Amino acid sequence: MKKWIVLIVVAVFFSCSNGDDEKTYTGIIEGIAVKIPALIGGKINHMAVQVGDQIEEGAVIAQIDSIELALQLQQVKAQVLELEAQRAISLSNLKRAETDLNYAAERRERVSKLVAQNSAPQQNLDDVDNIYNKAKTGRDMAAQQLTALQAKQAQLDAQLQLLHKKLSDTTVLSPVSGFVSSKYFENGEAVMPLAPLVEVVHLSTVNVKIYLSAQMLPVVKLNQAVSVRADGLTEAMQGRISWVSPKSEFSPKSILTPETRASLVYAVEVEIDNPDAVLKHGMPVEVILD
Repeated sequence: MKKWIVLIVVAVFFSCSNGDDEKTYTGIIEGIAVKIPALIGGKINHMAVQVGDQIEEGAVIAQIDSIELALQLQQVKAQVLELEAQRAISLSNLKRAETDLNYAAERRERVSKLVAQNSAPQQNLDDVDNIYNKAKTGRDMAAQQLTALQAKQAQLDAQLQLLHKKLSDTTVLSPVSGFVSSKYFENGEAVMPLAPLVEVVHLSTVNVKIYLSAQMLPVVKLNQAVSVRADGLTEAMQGRISWVSPKSEFSPKSILTPETRASLVYAVEVEIDNPDAVLKHGMPVEVILD
């Protein structure tokens, strides 16, 4: 009895060998599996999904503890307030230094003219030169201090952006719609950064792999349209050939008898748009090469 079952399966798999069905192949639908990671590490406060759940894009997968990040954010915000006060003082000092420098420059110009006209001694010009140089040094130092505070402000702004990003990442969201096929962590466990929390299989686009003999390869090409039929569907769906293996392999052993195991075939993947998810993961289908 088992021998007859195997022969029937083999006959279906190689239905392309005779008559009108020579371009019909069977395969299993596979959704695209996405492992959703935790972008930051920490203790998992809550896993919001279970295996088998159907979820939508943007659904909450998990909540990672955020207390430490929230405290860091408060600390940086306090530093920003302190820095803003320092900048206000520094800006005031710079304006005062620029006023002093302008006054010293005007005075030096007046004294320089008087000295040139022999109406004032050289010592007066030397004195105002010293005052001018001191004012210029004070202005330069005030400008440098303000520049340094502005650079620190940019650093704190970057820290704020990073902390806001990390806080946002403590809520792990699904980037796709689909069903949860695997779950790797539970509440209270610690997760490392980028470790996958769950695997979600989404069905908006699905694939099916078929196997062709070398004799059939010349009739297929990338992006070629094919028809896909499944039990329960009144009409065939459209797919396209998305990949053709560049090398041959032995036929899949799971459905072959010892006599056909030595046959060399080429794997071909067909991609099917499945926006309504009518094709399910693991569903057997027939692929018809047009």
